[in-house]
Amino acid sequence: MMKNFNLNAQQKKSILYAVICSGIVLIIVLVGILPYSFKVSNQQNENEKLTSQIKEQRELGPVYKTLTGNVEQTDVLILPHAQKTALPRQEITIIQKDFQAAAQKSGLKIISYAPEINTSASPSASFLHNLELKGELAGFRKLLIALGALPYVERIEEISIQQNAGAMDFKMKIWTAVQ
Repeated sequence: MMKNFNLNAQQKKSILYAVICSGIVLIIVLVGILPYSFKVSNQQNENEKLTSQIKEQRELGPVYKTLTGNVEQTDVLILPHAQKTALPRQEITIIQKDFQAAAQKSGLKIISYAPEINTSASPSASFLHNLELKGELAGFRKLLIALGALPYVERIEEISIQQNAGAMDFKMKIWTAVQ
């Protein structure tokens, strides 16, 4: 059972105005406010990205400055290239002193130094030395450069590196030229 609603002209106009006003408000919201809110949301996301990039640049700026400063450094490490000569047999004791000086200069500690007496026989022109050191890898690099500067070092036959707690162990077989 439905009741009939009788609307007079004044009520019909009021309903029509309410529908028209609601439509206008809906159009304003759909056309003006929603796109604007999407735009503001996108700009907020972009601002957050830029803020994080600025923060990253502030954190990485000193690192970049240090790296570019190191690249522009003029005192480049030049590896020594000593004229290779043989050491007289009478001066063979100088080898151990030179190895100790090179290790000390590079910040390494010599654990053991053992020359191979069998390789020092008279017809041989080379003499083998076993060297064990302890220290850091950067110091080992300096040691290799220092050994390259010694004129009587022929070659390094074998290098063994082992990481231990606190420091690294290095074992080397070094051939020297003797007369």
